[in-house]
Amino acid sequence: MSFARVYVCYIQKAEKKGRTKTEVDEIIFWLTGYTKRSLQKQIDTGIDFETFFDEAPKINPNASKITGVICGVRVEDIENNIMKKVRYLDKLIDELAKGKAMEKILRK
Repeated sequence: MSFARVYVCYIQKAEKKGRTKTEVDEIIFWLTGYTKRSLQKQIDTGIDFETFFDEAPKINPNASKITGVICGVRVEDIENNIMKKVRYLDKLIDELAKGKAMEKILRK
């Protein structure tokens, strides 16, 4: 699946709940180490999720603090590395849409 297609859905989900694209981007930057410029490049090239995470500059070491259930599955129990990273991002976007404070979302 193309990251760019899902990225648009992340933004729509956040905006429906009164959050912003900037906040979605901040979450992605925190989790992956991408910058505004490098994220846009990945979106423009239409890469898939696996490539998106494989090429991520640095997965945040605090990502392992992301726990809970997403789509009926406990994030911390997912064994496939790429799927775990995808679900980390899903979980963070869900927390944003539910109104959680950014400092809590970013595990500060």
